[in-house]
Amino acid sequence: MFVKFKFLFVFVFFATYTFAQEGVAVYSDYLSDNYYLIHPSMAGAANCAKVRLTSRKQWFGQDDAPQLSTLSFNGRVSEKAGAGIILFNDVNGYHSQKGVKLSYAYHLMFSRDEVDLNQLSFGLSAGLIQSQLDETQFRQSGNFDPLVNGTIVQKDSYPNFDVGVSYNYLDFYAHATIKNLMETRRDIYTEFESDNLRKYLLSVGYIFGNEDGILWEPSVLLQSVSRTQERTFDLNIKAYKAMDFGTLWGGLSYRRSIDGAEYSNAGAISTQHLQYITPIVGLNYNNFMFAYTYSHLSGAVKFDNGGYHQITLGLNLFCKRAKYECKCPAIN
Repeated sequence: MFVKFKFLFVFVFFATYTFAQEGVAVYSDYLSDNYYLIHPSMAGAANCAKVRLTSRKQWFGQDDAPQLSTLSFNGRVSEKAGAGIILFNDVNGYHSQKGVKLSYAYHLMFSRDEVDLNQLSFGLSAGLIQSQLDETQFRQSGNFDPLVNGTIVQKDSYPNFDVGVSYNYLDFYAHATIKNLMETRRDIYTEFESDNLRKYLLSVGYIFGNEDGILWEPSVLLQSVSRTQERTFDLNIKAYKAMDFGTLWGGLSYRRSIDGAEYSNAGAISTQHLQYITPIVGLNYNNFMFAYTYSHLSGAVKFDNGGYHQITLGLNLFCKRAKYECKCPAIN
């Protein structure tokens, strides 16, 4: 009986935080100098145009484990406007989704000169997402639901919109974004799927320290899902060290759900919160960037003891000649 309760808890727990993602899932990849991936108002906000390629793999010991790949580009298109594009492919067992997002951002500068950073940004992303359910392998075990066709690949496409605002002032930054602004319902999971997966994000951070020594960047990310009332927070700390060959940096992120899930444990009811611990290391060399992220899920009930691995490759293009006079790695 305990095994059944345990399995049910794991299924509900992880289905809530992995399947109930719409568009690009919010992991820790934004810490790899990739805030544009979750905040459309950051399109073209930085000193350089940015190309970022990420690849994330979960549970190496499990078949058909979740995998996410993203390719993004954003930069300035005029003095006050920025634009960007995100391509992504998210695979989770028999379910997958792929899509494209186009972003536009408008930047208002309140600075005294070109190197004084005081910028308010507004952004909008419009995307098209295709969800897919592969039923062709459902009948191989011999036990199947007669209502499941088992010979088709179901597909459904629908639009997706995000809106956001960012404020960058010297060494301080704040971002607020509403993801999945419009309510949509896929025809693939008519009975079980919520028609509103709207998500609210809030990021705040500050950079301090000696530029000739170590820069420290504490930050926090809050998430809230409208329909399911899920709430999580990230506590992050990053450090940057200027070297002769470029910049070496690293950090640690801790994610925790505010609301826990209950499960039966030896006749007693226990509660467990989603908890990730994510170390990250990175290197900037000239206009190139490399980062490696490892996420470890803690708790008594989980699928596997292995972690989630992610690699990020980046390239900065068309950089302005003069950088802002601030300790602001995401902007400079």
